[in-house]
Amino acid sequence: VQLQASGGGLVQAGGSLRLSCAASGLTFRDVTMAWFRQAPGKDRDFVAGIRWSGGNRYYGDSVKGRFAISKDTFKNTVYLQMDNLKPEDTAVYYCAAGMRLIASTATSRDRYGYWGQGTLVTVSS
Repeated sequence: VQLQASGGGLVQAGGSLRLSCAASGLTFRDVTMAWFRQAPGKDRDFVAGIRWSGGNRYYGDSVKGRFAISKDTFKNTVYLQMDNLKPEDTAVYYCAAGMRLIASTATSRDRYGYWGQGTLVTVSS
């Protein structure tokens, strides 16, 4: 399994970025793809997730209404559109994949067995 994250960068507060995660080697029918983020000195927190089959979406409270997760089934790629970015969104963003998750488990870091390398998002004030 390979997860290749990209799209991070430096942006001013109020700006937008789109992250991409290209996945391979997965049984996509059973997978939930997600984004987590980790700021310096803090835990790795759930940001957003999407079930590959059915398209159910899940969001962390701090990003609801600002971030949107989507997927391209032809490209086996998941996207995270981040709008109205705030300095507190600054973190390394990780793409992850978990198998056979449900709503109650989709936000739990421990349920994800596959991780990408991370991409840094820096939001300046």
